[in-house]
Order: sequence, then C-alpha cells, then structure tokens
Amino acid sequence: MGRVLSIVSQKGGVGKTTTAVNMATALAAIGKNVLVIDLDPQGNASTGLGIDQEQREKTSYDVLIGHATLADSALATSIPRLSVVPATIDLTGAEIELVGMQDREYQLKIALQEMGSVWDYAIIDCPPSLGLLTINALTASNAVLIPLQCEFYALEGLSHLLRTIQLVQGNLNPELSIHGVVLTMYDRRNKLTEQIEADVRNFLGADVYK
Repeated sequence: MGRVLSIVSQKGGVGKTTTAVNMATALAAIGKNVLVIDLDPQGNASTGLGIDQEQREKTSYDVLIGHATLADSALATSIPRLSVVPATIDLTGAEIELVGMQDREYQLKIALQEMGSVWDYAIIDCPPSLGLLTINALTASNAVLIPLQCEFYALEGLSHLLRTIQLVQGNLNPELSIHGVVLTMYDRRNKLTEQIEADVRNFLGADVYK
C-alpha cells in the first residue's frame, strides 16, 4: 500500500484543501500516482480538481458505508497521474451511519488496504471537525500534516488536535506520526504572525516547516 497522509485541522478556513490539492498536484508532477480522498462534505477538493457535481456518482460516502471501493469511486482529473474520490453533502450522514457499524473507526483503513499498490500516495482532505470522519482518516494514515493559520486562537486549536492524535495513536493506530505543521496565511510584516510562529516553533521544534 502507498503512503497515506491526512490533512487535518478542526478549524475551517485554515488552508486544508489548498494544501491537499497543491501537494497532490506537486507529487503527480514529479511522477507519483496520487489519490486525493475528499472527506469533507463541502467537497471543495473535488471542485478544486475539476470534478463537477453531476460526475460524483460514487463518492467517499459510498466507500465509508461499504457500497463502493476506492477503485470504483476514483475519478481521473485533468492532471496526469492524479485521481480523486469525490465528496458530496451526503457525507454529512456518514457519521450517523458509522456509529452503528462494527469497526466504525477502521472503514477507510479497510478500503485503503483493499486498494493495494495502485497509488503511491493517498492524501485525505479532512472535514473541519474531530468526529468519526476525521478519526477514520487518522486511523488509516501513516502521518498527519497540520495546516496552522497564523492567528490568535491557533495554539489552542492545535493542542486539542494533538490530544486527539495521541488518543488515536494509543488506541487505534500506533504507527501514526506527525509529518509536520504548515504555517498558512503567513505575513511576516504582521507582529502576530511572528509571535505565533515563535510559539509554535518553541512548542513543536523541527516539526514546523520553514
């Protein structure tokens, strides 16, 4: 199985989808076969990769509840070697349906294991919450990439996310690691940006990208 990375933050508007789409495109550009899994009901990653609503017949919702495989749901994009499993608003109901399922936290991991070695990378664009969709993504992933907006409440949100990651490591996926933190909406002219950067680097050290 290829390497699986989740782009995670419980806050909206911090650059998760932008990070996922651009990183996937960059990996495809250097010759890797990449699958983006849109796990956000807003479906912005799907839209950003050129997938119209009418094309989204099988989605990440179908994968999670066992109605389709990743291979069935993946759509080729206009970018060579880059495919996407799209999302629609139906995904909002997946959390409710997953509650009653056996191995509910492992549904995406099971689907990825069935995928085999078709793709070199699977990049999961997570919703802005720490519910069952994100837990499925973390359980299925090798590592987490955290976009962190340089704003006042950033560190408080980061501490909640790190606790969730620790719980997943302890109970569901001991192999999960933090790939790194990406500072987003970064403006060096802004004193708050400088302060947030200094605080995050003091807290996480080399895990924060330059």
